[in-house]
Amino acid sequence: MIPGMGKVDPRQMRLAMKRMGMQTEEIDDVSEVIIRTKTKEYRFERPAVVMVKVQGQQIYQVSGEPKVSDAGLTAGTAATTPAGPVIAQEDIDLVASQTGCTPDEARQALMQTEGQPADAIIRILSRK
Repeated sequence: MIPGMGKVDPRQMRLAMKRMGMQTEEIDDVSEVIIRTKTKEYRFERPAVVMVKVQGQQIYQVSGEPKVSDAGLTAGTAATTPAGPVIAQEDIDLVASQTGCTPDEARQALMQTEGQPADAIIRILSRK
């Protein structure tokens, strides 16, 4: 309930949101949402998730009771979290084609530049 508004009819609320250019969409069958900060991890199991579109922006509302733990200490996190950035094959191909290096050299440069293709290309070309 919105303070000061008393009881609001859901239909009236939807109409008011539509007039303001807001659209909502419930996302079904969500099994888990994880929010990680530098110090904490918030894990929501079977949350209710609603996406709200406002002026071209998408806002996700997550409802549920999180299990809060210290970041990096969650069981199973180390096994599922990659050691470095996830490198897309397209990025490897791009770096290799632009520099003439091997795919392994491109992957290595992308790992060193945290997955940034432009930085990887500059890194390889500066060695030549």
